[in-house]
Amino acid sequence: MLDEPRSGRLAAWGNSLIAGLVSPDEAAHRIAGGDSTHRVADLPGESAPVGLTLALGRLRVLGATGLRVALPAPGHPLGLSGPPEFNARALEAGEAVLASGVSLGLVPEVFQAGPEGDRHVEVVWRCLPVREAPPADVPSLGEAERELAEALREATDVLSRLNVAGAGPVAQAALDAYRARAERGREVLAPGYPPRAIRVLELAQRVGALIGIARGAGGREHGAAVSASEIAARAEVLRPVERTARRAQVAAYNAYVEERERRRGEG
Repeated sequence: MLDEPRSGRLAAWGNSLIAGLVSPDEAAHRIAGGDSTHRVADLPGESAPVGLTLALGRLRVLGATGLRVALPAPGHPLGLSGPPEFNARALEAGEAVLASGVSLGLVPEVFQAGPEGDRHVEVVWRCLPVREAPPADVPSLGEAERELAEALREATDVLSRLNVAGAGPVAQAALDAYRARAERGREVLAPGYPPRAIRVLELAQRVGALIGIARGAGGREHGAAVSASEIAARAEVLRPVERTARRAQVAAYNAYVEERERRRGEG
């Protein structure tokens, strides 16, 4: 299932801050979400990890004009531009943020802290050099929207073939989680994003919810075992659908920077 990535929150609210549409404190609060702390390490000009407010300000001073998201997976360097060290760290984390204008990228390291029963999440963003180059395999919003329409049909077809109509507690929980996200969907992207980006992100998350349901369906909750070959076949069918949804997610989060650069090119 395609949950909201930390890199998405950082890019969306960081872009809104760069545009002057939100305060530094609001941006930092929105980026942290339910995590206890976010800090940025190895930032140029800082000898120790710093908080988000200071880090975002420092990036602006260094010349950052926008933030892009990367959501790479094995065999799919989605949104990355190199060098190999940064790509490897981003692939291990499954996500990253690239700052336009300063050739820097941020990769999250997530830690669980606190005693059992009172655990909280701490995030350290590692700042590393990146290559200023077009990000890999990121579609335009228009392309992403068209591809998602087909992906939605494919995901629905998979569910139909798996006979998941009343799929039991796992599927129901996935649907409930999706509906809860959909209700607050317009809070995901920060001020300054075009309506089409919001629409594409919401649709990508819907496809992601269906993928999660399809992957969880057909097991013990239906009173039937699923063979290894059936699981592998299902994964093979869902893989391109999930890939399309991730590409659309990145396109939505990156829409602010893409629109800014398009306007600059026209001017």
